[in-house]
Amino acid sequence: MEVLYGLHPVEEALKSGQRGLDHVIVARERKDEKLERIIALARIAGVRVASQSRDEMTRLAKTDQHQGVLAMVRERQYLAIEDLIPSGKKGSKAKVAPAAEEGRHKFFLALDGVEDPHNLGALLRTADAVGVDGVLIPERRSAPINATVAKTSAGASEHVKIAKVTNLVRSLEQLKKENVWVLGLDERGSPDYMDFDFRTDCVLVLGREGAGLHDLVKKTCDHLLRIPMAGAVSSLNVSVAGAIVMYEAMRQRRTPPEVVAAPKKVKVQKGLGS
Repeated sequence: MEVLYGLHPVEEALKSGQRGLDHVIVARERKDEKLERIIALARIAGVRVASQSRDEMTRLAKTDQHQGVLAMVRERQYLAIEDLIPSGKKGSKAKVAPAAEEGRHKFFLALDGVEDPHNLGALLRTADAVGVDGVLIPERRSAPINATVAKTSAGASEHVKIAKVTNLVRSLEQLKKENVWVLGLDERGSPDYMDFDFRTDCVLVLGREGAGLHDLVKKTCDHLLRIPMAGAVSSLNVSVAGAIVMYEAMRQRRTPPEVVAAPKKVKVQKGLGS
């Protein structure tokens, strides 16, 4: 069993129904509308509710930031890359359906070694907000999806589709075979992210804190995009940078084609997309 804590994470876990909740614990000392809403959701879902002292809950959560509510949940079951491919058929070699048939293009997020749980939580929160179709994280060199991530994401981690992959490069290559463009974010890349047309099936790849993308991941990308910087520092925090690009992608996808300014013609960089 895992411990989930905080009002939003527990509430979203109850709403999503994706993870089995054994029981919910609430603080005896807390009586308010927000807590009553969680108790009501638990009863609707058939989840047992118990009450304990705040001190005992702090011991269980190993933090005093639990806001008077905990949930004991079963271990998260991750998806595989095959569960996210646009064809929607596990193991299928079928190509992406035309946009007219699907209604919209797919947009994925891949994280190449994001190890700070607060950054991971913030990225998952944004991914949920913009409607990302799935998030790829490597089994190694990545922060675990734990209670800290759930709290930072305000419960969004309970809704986002997350695939844990053994080899990120191999998974990106698999997406490329499904006609998905692989877009890395790099401070030395070109073009600017605003000049790229996101109205296509694509996956945005974000690198490690400080170090950025691994070389092999970078070489796998079809394009390397950059965020222009006018100040003294050369880069942004990965969760901030990811949010900026994800929202630009959403803006383009939600705006009628005749309204969106035509992006500059992108020249494929030599050595990329191999």
